[in-house]
Amino acid sequence: MPIEDVATAPPWHRLPPAEAALRLDADADRGLDEVEAEARLARFGANRLKPAAGRTLAARIAGQFRDVLVLVLVAAAAVSFAIGEALDAGVIMAVVVANAAIGLVQEGRAERALAAIGHMLSAEARVVRDGRERIVAAETLVPGDLVAVEAGDRIPADLRLVETVRFSTEEAALTGESAPVAKDIAPAAEGAIVSDRHSMAHAGTFAVTGRARGLVVATGSATEIGRISRMIETVEALDTPLFRKLLVFGRWLTAIVLAATALLFLVGWLGGTMPPAEMFMAAVGLAVAAIPEGLPAIVTVGLAIGVERMAARGAIIRRMPAIEALGAVTVIATDKTGTLTVNEMTTERIVTASDRIAIGGIGYAPVGELTAERGDSDSQEVAALIRAAALCNDASLDESDGRYAALGDPVDAALITLALKSGLDPEALRRDHRREDQVPFDPAARIMIVALREPSGMRRVTVKGAPERLLALADRERVGGADRPIRREAWFDALDDMAAKGLRILALAERIDGGPEPGETDLGLERGGFVFLGLAGMRDPERAESAAAVAAARRAGIRVVMITGDHAATARAVALRVGLPADAKVIEGTTLDGLGREDFARAAAGADVVARATPEVKLRLVEALQAQGEVVAMTGDGVNDAPALKRADVGIAMGAKGTEVARQAAAMVITDDDFSTIVGAVRAGRVVTDNLIKSILYILPTNGAEAIGLIAAVLVGFDLPMTALQLLWINLVTESLLSLALAFDPAEPNVMRRPPRDPKAPLVTPLLLWRILFVSALMGAASTGLFLWERAQGADLAVARTVAVNALVAAEIAYLFNARHPAGSSLHAEAFLGNRLALLGAAVLIGVQVAFTVWPPLQALFGTAALDGRQMLTIAAVAVAVFFVAEAEKAVLRRLMPFGG
Repeated sequence: MPIEDVATAPPWHRLPPAEAALRLDADADRGLDEVEAEARLARFGANRLKPAAGRTLAARIAGQFRDVLVLVLVAAAAVSFAIGEALDAGVIMAVVVANAAIGLVQEGRAERALAAIGHMLSAEARVVRDGRERIVAAETLVPGDLVAVEAGDRIPADLRLVETVRFSTEEAALTGESAPVAKDIAPAAEGAIVSDRHSMAHAGTFAVTGRARGLVVATGSATEIGRISRMIETVEALDTPLFRKLLVFGRWLTAIVLAATALLFLVGWLGGTMPPAEMFMAAVGLAVAAIPEGLPAIVTVGLAIGVERMAARGAIIRRMPAIEALGAVTVIATDKTGTLTVNEMTTERIVTASDRIAIGGIGYAPVGELTAERGDSDSQEVAALIRAAALCNDASLDESDGRYAALGDPVDAALITLALKSGLDPEALRRDHRREDQVPFDPAARIMIVALREPSGMRRVTVKGAPERLLALADRERVGGADRPIRREAWFDALDDMAAKGLRILALAERIDGGPEPGETDLGLERGGFVFLGLAGMRDPERAESAAAVAAARRAGIRVVMITGDHAATARAVALRVGLPADAKVIEGTTLDGLGREDFARAAAGADVVARATPEVKLRLVEALQAQGEVVAMTGDGVNDAPALKRADVGIAMGAKGTEVARQAAAMVITDDDFSTIVGAVRAGRVVTDNLIKSILYILPTNGAEAIGLIAAVLVGFDLPMTALQLLWINLVTESLLSLALAFDPAEPNVMRRPPRDPKAPLVTPLLLWRILFVSALMGAASTGLFLWERAQGADLAVARTVAVNALVAAEIAYLFNARHPAGSSLHAEAFLGNRLALLGAAVLIGVQVAFTVWPPLQALFGTAALDGRQMLTIAAVAVAVFFVAEAEKAVLRRLMPFGG
């Protein structure tokens, strides 16, 4: 079959090796010749991933000026400049440029995930061409090349294996599961997912044991890792709930501001209440007054505070809006391995012929007691079992700063930890029992064999592997210091009991003989005569805090969905141990993969556990939940998780054991890979969101009060109570300084005992709108009323405007303490003393306003004048009145209805 037909071939994993070679027009013994390899390289291109195209700096800068509120301010600056008010125009444009700079600095999240994937492809490869093996640059591999790999190599391309010798690979980057996967050349099922394709070795994964040869069936973007790369490129990252609401709010506010400005100008012009030039400035003033210029900076600073607080808890935020999205999360879809569990295999139980021993401790740290049910945990039969586990073993532990890591197979490492807990020294054992020969773990035979020379000169042959296999090889069992005929039924009962607990089970046996016999293979395995020593049960244990964290999430109204590569039965057992419902609904990823959109959506709505999940299923799960109105946080650590991490409202990557690709695709990285850190981040996100809502609730009444004064001036025909520059001073200096204090407010007591905010609810609910309008009218009446009073008393225009500005700022200070508790009473000490930054901000602002009022340079810039004692006392009295009237309004609302946040 010509190579051009490769694209139409059936899935490579289900083809026999000979047919795969035929379809590739390749030789599975001699490989391609150099001429053909060069021709195919020209035809198929280099074995590398296509880099993603990023946005240019110019495009990113232009993006900062697309917000309609920003465009209104630009227009206001242009009008001011056209009528000769260059100072006003300059200040307004300075505000616009400052906000754009903030946005540009914070945006910096480019699509670096694809670049990170590129580094996962091997730099070199061993290829057979013209019958000779050589080292070539991996990017020169082509479909049909014959590639050789061995333990420790990174797989350079997608290979259809044609020869294996005890070969296994670690595919965590693609599948999320760290356990080695046994490989062979037999065809796999046509519908097999990546983790079940035992006849394939995929680019970006690692060879763990043995060696193999395989034909290249895909290179570059055509590989499995390339397919995921394309998925990342096409996945659209969503804005967070608050930012979507801010966008809608901004559009509405812009429409209202433009309509009100145009109407105000027409009314003033047609009514003849003001000259045209002054009318223009009134319109500009209204635009400046109604637009909360400080809001983008407040949102940015509030999120930045959240970044700092969460970093201290081990949650690193890569994209600031994710903080707010965390506060709105309704579903957490979490990986099991390493997040709910410790990702460290742990021996929990051993069984001998006469006893069952529980093993204390979690993970690779050799800390924990051995507790026997009946006899002595130091008995000879227990010692024999643990000694065999340490000797038939190639792993070791690496200790650094009190933390232990596995060097070698995780299962072997768990047995080394067991030996250390029992008081044995594995290294000393290995020195005393010199290894003469071995048969490495064979995935097909499911056993490992070592031959050891005893100090006495006898040979000890130790076997470790599948219990059924070893029970067939053994004819005796160890009891105390003696052996007796094996009782297989009792061992099968013990196996059933351990399997019901969700344990992974290994058996150990040994034989003492004089040495190898002539023609012996596999260290004389076929001779039998083994003594069965016992069983070791192990698993990746749940983190101690996982169950409490899951319970906390569920109390907060957040649904937890566990995603795992385990089979359904194992997944259910883990789900129950971490606190998911007893009737948890478990769905296999292969089942979901075959469902249409509507059926998939129904299944996703009810799933508590998704087992055997593929990258496509994870991505579809996120999209289905989002389509149902959920705000989804998705955790992951592998390349296979990257598309779903990017699509999720909050993608959460593992920092300790995750891949760089996952970290680049995610919005947040947790340094300890712990589910409880995620729940803590959700709490922090809720606090940040609460405080941002408080800030918005605080800022908008000030803008409303300013607008009321301007509209009243135009309609009635009196002088503008404040100039455009004075309005900018209030919005950018006084208002922003005080609202920043709210960003530091502590958490409300019920922050994790209430459901998430409804993502469909508007940013400004009816009750919030009422509060904004009420306080706007209250502060507008106070400041404009004082302005008119001063003018009626014969005060100069500059003095009257200075009184109006200071009255509004004083009212802002008073209202700050109302806003700290939007629904509850502020008539208690905590409202004033619970946030020291609020007190500090108020004190600083009083000093700033004194300078604004009496310092000549600021007087010249803003057109202000000094005030007398009577005027200052009147301003203070107005501020106190605003505080108590606002408290009275809250009290009335509490009686009439519950306040919506």
